[in-house]
Amino acid sequence: MASRTGTLYIGVTNNLERRIIEHKQGIFYGFSKKYQCTKLVFYEESNNIISAIEREKQLKKWRRNKKEFLIKKINPSWKDLSEEWK
Repeated sequence: MASRTGTLYIGVTNNLERRIIEHKQGIFYGFSKKYQCTKLVFYEESNNIISAIEREKQLKKWRRNKKEFLIKKINPSWKDLSEEWK
């Protein structure tokens, strides 16, 4: 997730569409609400929650430029990928 100013949020969920709605509506207080991270710019899918959590931890340790490179590979314009679901 990203804010309009480019702040990045990384998280894991078992229901991406529901979680995106929660972010956009600001339902839960926390980092993503504080920094208004409401734009889905990148996501990965996994059938294994343990590996998904390991990947989340890995990405959170990365420097910003490495995260940006990963995003730009699949979403060079940083568009909101959840807009395609409507």
